[in-house]
Amino acid sequence: MPNGLPSRPAFQAMPSIAMVLVVMLLGVLLWLLHRSDQEEERLTLIKDILWVEQNIHFHLTSDEEKLAQLAGDLGRRSLSLDLLENSARALIANNPEFERLLLRDIDGQVAVAVPPSQGEPSGVAAGEAAPWWPAFLLARSTGRVAWSPPYLVPGRGAAFEAHVPVYQDHAFVGMLVAVVSVDAVLTHHVPWWVAEKYKIEIVDSGGVVLGAKTGVELAQPGTSHQVRLEPPGQGLAVVATVYTAEGKLVRNVLAAAIFILALLALSSLALARRHVRRRLAAEKALGEEHAFRKAMEDSLTVGMRARDLDGRVTYVNPAFCRMVGWQPEELVGIVPPMPYWVPELLDETMRMHHKVLAGNAPRDGFEIQFRRRSGEVFWALVYEAPLIDATGHHTGWMASVVDITERKAAEELAHQQQEKLQRTSRLITMGEMASTLAHELNQPLSAIASYATGCLNRLGAVGFSPEELRPPLSKLVAQAQRAGQIIRRVHDFVRKSEPQLRRCSLQELLTDSVAFIELDAKKNGVGIALDLPVGALEVDGDKVLLEQVVMNLARNGIEAMNQMKGGKRRLDVTLQEQDGQALVRIRDFGSGIAAEIEASLFQPFFTTKEEGMGMGLNICRSIIEFHRGRLWFEPHPQGGSLFVFSLPLRSPA
Repeated sequence: MPNGLPSRPAFQAMPSIAMVLVVMLLGVLLWLLHRSDQEEERLTLIKDILWVEQNIHFHLTSDEEKLAQLAGDLGRRSLSLDLLENSARALIANNPEFERLLLRDIDGQVAVAVPPSQGEPSGVAAGEAAPWWPAFLLARSTGRVAWSPPYLVPGRGAAFEAHVPVYQDHAFVGMLVAVVSVDAVLTHHVPWWVAEKYKIEIVDSGGVVLGAKTGVELAQPGTSHQVRLEPPGQGLAVVATVYTAEGKLVRNVLAAAIFILALLALSSLALARRHVRRRLAAEKALGEEHAFRKAMEDSLTVGMRARDLDGRVTYVNPAFCRMVGWQPEELVGIVPPMPYWVPELLDETMRMHHKVLAGNAPRDGFEIQFRRRSGEVFWALVYEAPLIDATGHHTGWMASVVDITERKAAEELAHQQQEKLQRTSRLITMGEMASTLAHELNQPLSAIASYATGCLNRLGAVGFSPEELRPPLSKLVAQAQRAGQIIRRVHDFVRKSEPQLRRCSLQELLTDSVAFIELDAKKNGVGIALDLPVGALEVDGDKVLLEQVVMNLARNGIEAMNQMKGGKRRLDVTLQEQDGQALVRIRDFGSGIAAEIEASLFQPFFTTKEEGMGMGLNICRSIIEFHRGRLWFEPHPQGGSLFVFSLPLRSPA
């Protein structure tokens, strides 16, 4: 890094390294404290066990002196039993570790026992393996106090004896024996405060526990220390085992808690570092995503506009600004009326604005006129969608705005071209029907001429009466009206006009259409069968355009049967209702349509006629789709062709 600064990863790792060092130092400190406690505990244990050993040593040494003094008194008084009994009781009373005092003769047999014991053996023969016998021999041979090895007394625990020889005039006359109880030594010479800290035990040379004193049961043995007992010797030792001190337990628990807290802090730091890394990664990803979306929005040709629930503009993209000519800072924050609204359409635009804010915007979008800053008015297609924030709350509306001015112009041009094609188609139809229409008009005109000639002839006749002219003149008027009706029908059919959707009876429409084409059908030897339901079926439509569809389909059917020789020449026109739709079927009995050209029937400029334009069926389909219906072809299983179109029936509303 420049200027000697640490890199970012190293800088981020420094808190973790510091915390790891703190945890390591804390662990070393706890280990040192533990070692210090163990050393202090060991030193205290040695100190206390030495004190206990010295205390027992002091009392046993004092007991040796008292026994030696009593043995001297007994030697001077010729083994006075009264002196023995009184002194023994006093010693036992003042030295509770003494269980009893015995006086043995020179052969080791018990002469006197204080206090007396039932069943006490009278003596032991020389050489007999008694636990105290070696001490007896040692004291007798050395003339000094000797301590026996420990032995078990049934019902009273372990004990050992102190043998003090008794001399009279320098002659061995007996042995003063003190039986010392191990349990009594522990009970009276180990203070309570020691027992509250340690478990004190007296063991023999083989490690067998002869007696113990403790204040509390040990859950688990701790550190122990052993010191030999001199006197009585003979391999006896005092052992102290440490209790787990409550104060140390609290301190250790506290240290452990601190250590755990340090580990938790380290873990928290690691988690925080991980969270920071994820946050930085998320911020980086968010920045990249924001940059990507910003680039995408800037490259869009579709205008984007966001508004809050009050209709205030909160965001516009560059495409929208280019579309209307205002800058983002001029549009963000403003409330209706907007500067790009057309003043002449302000009320209509405001109604649509409130409709959007109420959540009733058309799902398929709506067309509206806006104006640019230059004053130019343009058409826009607007799609409104709710804005939902991260918590799921509705915060406003997002609009996609598309400039459709060119499309509207193209649609208008296409509409005009379509009208021209429709009018041309009607003119072609009328041209093809011209001879039929001429014949149809010729009949009423011939009748009019005949009636007029007859009337003129009657005017010159003798005995003429005006009343005679009334019937022929009435017929003349009827024929003139018939001719005028034919001319008006042709005029309505071929004139150029905007489509007008009005209530239209399909029964009446089909009847008029069949009447129009019936003359051409008769001329070609085709009969027309019209099947209409009883109830009136009404649609919203332009009667002239729908008549054009029926006539085109009917003339196609008539022409399809022109080449037939014999056979059935009939055109079936059927009307029925199905699922809220009116279905019109026009079927001929011609040669039918080949399967390979079925898919191309409704394509522009596709025709099977030598002189056809190929626009008839395409125009028919566009007219039906303009009326929200469908037009399709079905091959009939009995031959011929079947064209079907559906129209939505007019609802009572």
